[in-house]
Amino acid sequence: MELRIDVQHPDESIETELEGLYGRLHTAGDPLGACAVLNSGFPGLVFRHRVADGEHYLYVEDPGKGCLAGYTVFNRLIEVDRRTDAHVRAPHSKYATAYQGRGIATAVYEWGLAQGFCLVSGARQSVGAHALWLRLGRRHHLRYVSIIEKRLHDLGPEVDLRQRESLTTRMILFGQGWSLARLQARRVLILQDAADADRHLRVDG
Repeated sequence: MELRIDVQHPDESIETELEGLYGRLHTAGDPLGACAVLNSGFPGLVFRHRVADGEHYLYVEDPGKGCLAGYTVFNRLIEVDRRTDAHVRAPHSKYATAYQGRGIATAVYEWGLAQGFCLVSGARQSVGAHALWLRLGRRHHLRYVSIIEKRLHDLGPEVDLRQRESLTTRMILFGQGWSLARLQARRVLILQDAADADRHLRVDG
C-alpha cells in the first residue's frame, strides 16, 4: 500500500548540506560539536546524537573518509496535541548516495523506536523512504492513521486508495513498549478509533 510518493532530493544539494554539517561537527563552540557519541554497529561509522527543543538529531559520520554519511531528524509533529507529542516523532533523513542501501537509515530508525518513540510518516515520501517504512513494518507493528484535529485516529493495517490519497493519512510504527491496546488505553489515548476519521474522509470526498 503506497502513500504519496513524490519527494526527491537532488544528490548535489544533499552532498553540499552534509559537507556544511560535517564542518560544524568539528567546529569549536558550535552546538553540533557537543553531540554525544553512540555505537553505530557499523564498522568505521560513528553516530553522533543531540537533542534540541525536543527533537532528536542523529548524524552518521565516516571519520576515516572525513565526511558525513547522512543524518536523520526525529521531528516533533506540529499537527498533534501536547499529549500525543510526548510519544511520537516524524523522522526525516538525508543520506549521501554512496551510503544508501547499506542499512544505515534502518539502524537509525531502529534506534528511535528503541527510545520508545512511535514514528509517524510525513504527508509525502520518497521511494526509498517508503521502502524503508515497509521493511521496518515487517519487524515492528505498522498501522495507518489519520491526523484530524490534532489527534491520531486508527485506520488499521491496510487502507483503500481513497484513504491513501488523503493528506491526513500517515503510517505509524510502534516504538518499544507500545501496543495497540496501550496506545488506545483511556489513561493514554494517543490513538483513537477510526470512526471520526471515516466521517471526516466522507465529508472531504
